Amino acid sequence: MTLLDGKQTAETIKEEIAAEVEAIKAAHGKVPHLAAILVGNDGGSQTYVNNKVLACERVGFDSTLIRMEDSITEEELLEKIEELNNDANVDGFIVQLPLPKHIDTEKVLEAVNPSKDVDGFHPTNVGRMVAGLKAFLPATPYGILQLLERYQIETKGKHCVVIGRSNIVGSPMSILMAKNAYPGNCTVTICHRHTENLAQFTKQADILIAAVGIPEFVKADMVKDGAVVIDVGTTRVPDTTRKAGYKLKGDVLFDEVAPKCSFITPVPGGVGPLTIAMLLKNTLSAAKKEVYHN
Repeated sequence: MTLLDGKQTAETIKEEIAAEVEAIKAAHGKVPHLAAILVGNDGGSQTYVNNKVLACERVGFDSTLIRMEDSITEEELLEKIEELNNDANVDGFIVQLPLPKHIDTEKVLEAVNPSKDVDGFHPTNVGRMVAGLKAFLPATPYGILQLLERYQIETKGKHCVVIGRSNIVGSPMSILMAKNAYPGNCTVTICHRHTENLAQFTKQADILIAAVGIPEFVKADMVKDGAVVIDVGTTRVPDTTRKAGYKLKGDVLFDEVAPKCSFITPVPGGVGPLTIAMLLKNTLSAAKKEVYHN
């Protein structure tokens, strides 16, 4: 069993990006600039956004963090998005989710200019991804592709089962794994909470991607011997023995499942660290105008 070390892979990717930024600076080119809008005081969101700011510093990007109260109106948020759309100095930006209940998330995501949508959530980028055109890929699925590629895991002709169908992970992951590319060329089955006899599908998986958001949902009797298991889950479970008051648990019951696997991601330290690294990769791509040339 080999652990898929997302932390180390993310570090390698950041080193590659930092080297490229150094070259841009040496040539007096434009330094990539990532902005983030954070609405409200959600603990998880604050941690995540702070980590993005630190990651930008680490690779030499410019970064801007825009904090807004959770009492702001939808109109005020849309005005701020339009401001960033028109700011030539900002190459890419993200609106941190979740948003307060009174704000229409879809409306907000669609307001982001696709050429600056480094989260890969805009319908234009989703459509380009489906059509096989250059696009900003959602960061978590993009990170999983990098992990499979950098560990040289064979995907061609394999059966990939994805549990979960969110627009952020499950759905794009199923599309990307079916693509005529590497990683890809899988036969893909997508399962969800209404799938009957779920285990009969997961036991067929050569590559199992768990993105269901339920801690320790995938047990050993749901996984076949030698499978590659990618655990996307990161649920905060209360734990009074820890300083933070919680510990992160994945969707996979790791201690039970790991011995059966050829490769498996841990939680934490698996898919999570790659998400920010791929956001940086998308921002670099936006600055270089690799997807949209205007």
